[in-house]
Amino acid sequence: MSHNEKITRFTDPSVPAASPKLEAGPGTASASAEQDRPAGLGALLHNASWTYGVMLVFSAIALMVSFILSAETLQLARHPKQLLGCDVNAVLSCSTVSQSWQAEFIKFNGLSFPNAFFGIAAESVFVTIAVIGLLKVHFPHWFAGLTWLGGLAALLYAYWLFTQSLFVIKALCPWCLLLMFSTTIQFMALSHASVTVQGIPAKARGLRTYYRLHYDLMVDLAWILALLAVIMVKYGATIFA
Repeated sequence: MSHNEKITRFTDPSVPAASPKLEAGPGTASASAEQDRPAGLGALLHNASWTYGVMLVFSAIALMVSFILSAETLQLARHPKQLLGCDVNAVLSCSTVSQSWQAEFIKFNGLSFPNAFFGIAAESVFVTIAVIGLLKVHFPHWFAGLTWLGGLAALLYAYWLFTQSLFVIKALCPWCLLLMFSTTIQFMALSHASVTVQGIPAKARGLRTYYRLHYDLMVDLAWILALLAVIMVKYGATIFA
């Protein structure tokens, strides 16, 4: 720009001033990320307090049920012919399930270990992780990933026992059902926290949109209703007979 042009721009208001050029930088990416974050009630449902709070509640319920099942396993070992408190009828029967090989299928050096003992160990870990998550601690990605895989393993283990009870043993343990549903909701909350709080996977824009638009609530509700439907279709008439 020549010297005369500069004077003209300063003296003549009709000549528009040149617009400053904006360069893309780190601030642009952070502003875009802020737009992905939900506001209002959505922000409450996606923060650490809610996701890890739900996880803590249902992990604590699963831990309590594991202790109860362990106590009943020991009671049944001392008095094999005694009915347990959760023996309601031929279908709802804890003792029938506890005396099956599936209840103690893990063996080591000739000794069998009740599933409930592993439940105590696993749920104690999940309770601890949920408490740490409530403190808004950001885990390393490898640790958050391993935690999610551990939750998936616990869920698959619970579902294997559920299907065995439903189709092979043909008896349902009320405490085991509560443990299965608690493990399911625990996994839902853990998955939610892993994506929205811990940020894993790092490039899962689709998953973050899934939670931001609350599709997870519809899927989770359908999931729970499907489990209840399977139970009702298989044994509903007998349970309420």
